[in-house]
Amino acid sequence: MRLINTTTLKLHEFYGTVPQYAILSHTWGDEEVTLEEFTRDPTGSSAGHKKIQAASRQARNDNLDFLWVDTCCIMKSSSAELSEAINSMFRWYQEAEVCYVYLVDFEIDYEREVGKFPFELESAISECRWFTRGWCLQELIVPRNVRFYDKEWTLVATKRGWEVELSHMTGIDAKVEDIAYCLLGIFNVNMPMLYGEGEKAFVRLQEEIIKRSNDLSIFGWSNPDAEDHSPTGSTYISLFADSPSSVHSFQ
Repeated sequence: MRLINTTTLKLHEFYGTVPQYAILSHTWGDEEVTLEEFTRDPTGSSAGHKKIQAASRQARNDNLDFLWVDTCCIMKSSSAELSEAINSMFRWYQEAEVCYVYLVDFEIDYEREVGKFPFELESAISECRWFTRGWCLQELIVPRNVRFYDKEWTLVATKRGWEVELSHMTGIDAKVEDIAYCLLGIFNVNMPMLYGEGEKAFVRLQEEIIKRSNDLSIFGWSNPDAEDHSPTGSTYISLFADSPSSVHSFQ
């Protein structure tokens, strides 16, 4: 596992025993920093650099010497390392001391005193792009300690204090494949990432799940639109759902 030293901003690799660390959950922007770029210049002034530097400061304030950030802690030019990282993501978030959710498109409006009115705060935060990411499901559920920060790194909320509100806000809209890939850790499944396979990713996920479980509820799904696409009213469909929405629609 590759981690950032929160004081020196140098990258360190750990095998076996890993020190305590914080982990960053965020949405990608136009100036994200790759591993190669961060290795050359960890003190740069791009938006991506500043985000990592701010997260490092927060980790230091929490007495944590190391931080993990997906943009610069994974060698994405290596398909093998990228696939291994995605399959390890669940465990990395689970073992983190704290997960910082950085809401770059949200800032507390003190003039409106949004922070004093939970219903207004919920409405404002729910519009943040972070809540549209498929990966936010895993990054919200898995860590035991999740804190939400606005664009100025002001603490907005915690998972523990906002469980009900957060359950209302987590809509999912991602690449078709990511809808399946973000569930790998939750179901303790490892499988290769094949971007471009579309809905086949969710079918492969279900195939892997039944190899490990006898729970027949995986077949409890429905496609209410199936008959509409068949001129005869009879439709032959797969044993597996083609998307989570089919599982969700099953009553």
